Amino acid sequence: MTKVLPRYRNSMIAIGLALALTGCQKETSENVTSQQPQAVAVDTVVLHPQAVEITDKLPGRTSAYRKAEVRPQVEGIIIKRLFVEGSSVNKGDVLYQIDPATYEASLESAKADLASAQATLEKSKLQADRYADLVKNRAISEQDYEDAMATYRAAQASVLASQASVKTAQINLDYTKIKAPISGRIGKSTVTEGALVTASQTTALATIQQLDPLYVDLSQPSDTVLKLRQRAKAQSGESNQDSPKLSGIKLTLDDGTEIKQEATLQFADVTVDETTGTVNIRALLPNPDDTLLPGLYVRATVPVDYKPNAFLVPQLAVTRDTQGRAHVNVVNSENKVEDRIVDADQVIGQNWLVTGGLKDGEQVIISGLQKIQTGSLVAPKAVDKK
Repeated sequence: MTKVLPRYRNSMIAIGLALALTGCQKETSENVTSQQPQAVAVDTVVLHPQAVEITDKLPGRTSAYRKAEVRPQVEGIIIKRLFVEGSSVNKGDVLYQIDPATYEASLESAKADLASAQATLEKSKLQADRYADLVKNRAISEQDYEDAMATYRAAQASVLASQASVKTAQINLDYTKIKAPISGRIGKSTVTEGALVTASQTTALATIQQLDPLYVDLSQPSDTVLKLRQRAKAQSGESNQDSPKLSGIKLTLDDGTEIKQEATLQFADVTVDETTGTVNIRALLPNPDDTLLPGLYVRATVPVDYKPNAFLVPQLAVTRDTQGRAHVNVVNSENKVEDRIVDADQVIGQNWLVTGGLKDGEQVIISGLQKIQTGSLVAPKAVDKK
């Protein structure tokens, strides 16, 4: 019994030493492993330069391309209204009929006066011709001949005056038919049959508006008007054009409904509003079905600039320092984080427009920014940019 115990004790000591040695080796291995840097998983977007059209959203209102107030040019009683309110009318259509009886009588009287004047002229001409022969033979005095010529010239003037009276009477008679001065959509009538109208009245009988096309009146900040003009000239290809036109203006209604037709810029005002610092511009909008009406509030997306090679970087990837400079985190060739200062001055949708500081094919980190710093080792995962 006394011989077995020492051997058992020695065996236990040997086993304990082996276990201790194994534990030390494992701990040493874990320490070495923990000292190696671990790559942080981050999401990135791969950037490529692209052509970007910069737009500006402006409020505006529609207005009629042409607008004409229908007014009488002679006095009289309305006996007929010859149009349906709200309908389309053509230039020259008769809208109202004024009682023509008085003007027809005036025309007949003027024609009678003209006939009388023409008869007097014929008589005075014959007398002047006879007196011309007699004065040559000294059968009458020079005074008698001059009196005959004066009578003839007076008769000629009387005929001219009578012709003018006939023309005036005819014009007044024609004015009893009140016609549409332009083509378009006519509104409500302010008078009915039996109403007395005068040539000097201030109230219009009706209003006609041409709705195809429509004008869209917008207000543009003065500091972007120059860019707008340059963009219009570049689009038209005529750098010396006085009034360049800019197409591709997209419009939406106040409720967000998109208007299918695109408007074209017609002109920009030459005066800046001192109170608002804006310049009024006007665009032309096709309205073939007359679905849009004057006075609608719209929002216009106007192209004001064009960048042929620019980067669109998600907003969440861009930070600003205390000096206002824009920074992004770029993954370099060693999969380490590199801080980069970029030129980002404008937001387009959910992206920053970057015009400097980046190269084609570089990866910009968009997630996991709180877990990294400059020089950190990362495991980038490229995702689609939305």
